[in-house]
Amino acid sequence: MTDAQETAAETTLRTTGGAPPDDLPSAPVPLLEPREGIPPVTADPDALADVIAAFAEGHGPVAVDAERASGYRYGQRAYLVQLRRAGAGTALIDPVGCPDLSGLGDAIADAEWVLHAATQDLPCLRDIGMLPGRLFDTELAGRLAGFARVGLGAMVENILGYALEKGHSAVDWSTRPLPEPWLHYAALDVELLVDLRDALEEELERQGKLEWARQEFAAIAEAPPAPPRKDPWRRTSGMHKVRRRRQMAVVRELWTARDRIAQRRDVSPGKVLGDAAIIEAALALPANTRALAALNGFGHRMGRRQLEQWQAAVDRARALPESELPQPGQPVAGPPPPRAWADKDPAAAARLSAARAAVTALAERLNLPQENLIAPDTVRRLCWEPPSEVTADSVAAVLHGYGARPWQIELTTPILMTALGAA
Repeated sequence: MTDAQETAAETTLRTTGGAPPDDLPSAPVPLLEPREGIPPVTADPDALADVIAAFAEGHGPVAVDAERASGYRYGQRAYLVQLRRAGAGTALIDPVGCPDLSGLGDAIADAEWVLHAATQDLPCLRDIGMLPGRLFDTELAGRLAGFARVGLGAMVENILGYALEKGHSAVDWSTRPLPEPWLHYAALDVELLVDLRDALEEELERQGKLEWARQEFAAIAEAPPAPPRKDPWRRTSGMHKVRRRRQMAVVRELWTARDRIAQRRDVSPGKVLGDAAIIEAALALPANTRALAALNGFGHRMGRRQLEQWQAAVDRARALPESELPQPGQPVAGPPPPRAWADKDPAAAARLSAARAAVTALAERLNLPQENLIAPDTVRRLCWEPPSEVTADSVAAVLHGYGARPWQIELTTPILMTALGAA
């Protein structure tokens, strides 16, 4: 048992089922009910004003979570936001009825926000006006502390000794009204988040990693929104089968048509037309709707009008002049794939092999994932194009330029210098 587990086991948590025993049991204790029960869903401005006032008067960190309708709706908007804070209790907010939560964001702006896998929820929270000034990511904290399983349920179970309810994470959260079992699940998701944060902070402090975590959390909170993907149609599943430029044009036209329809209907693009069907049509280049209907994914359940709209996309691709066909692959910013290094630049391949081995060894000694010690892409870029003079300062400057945090630079600069020199 880690020190964090011992500390957590001694913490009295007020739940319907009572406090946990002094030592963590072999089987986790089911967490059956939120401490104050399931709060009503906040879905109008007056109720939201009450929540804002309560959370402004609360104290300590704020547990924050959001539920999306991935796989059901277009995009990644939030359909439920859950918060919990000492002195304020738990709130469940419907962003459909309350689409602007900037007032709530302002009310808790000075507090530390506690999220699990923050990078997943921050984009949809940003869209409704909520941005943390500082945060604590319990999933990332678990990775840095060396936990093998860092899902919320596993972390709460292993560290706090409670079993969270499972089964509603992948439901259609755009459903209205939201069923009570779903709200029960959503409220419990933030019930112990601050308790988990406290236990993880103590464990990171014990391991000497707390400052590392703080730098990581600050980097997440300060990161700008991700830019739009270039040529997102190239990420169609099965794209590796498509070799010819004319076939690529079919993928592009079908993907674009599907995306436009999905956005208009507010449904997941996969519910409009599957990726497998797009690839089938690209490979076959059907000349008419009869040929299209014979392909997998365009079967008898698809009406004539639908077939015609997809065939029209295929026809547009077939009619494009050669000059307007997409080029194979995408312009690569940075080094080529490592598998090609041995032929293109054997010295760079040797540098990368040495660097990877050194990073792996150090990560194992520190008991944390390699990718959290230093981003693999940063290592590749450094090894492909090292500074003209390999010194501690020059390597540190390169790492800093690629976004490495100070703790990462301090730990990895010596081993990367050695790897660059040895190669």
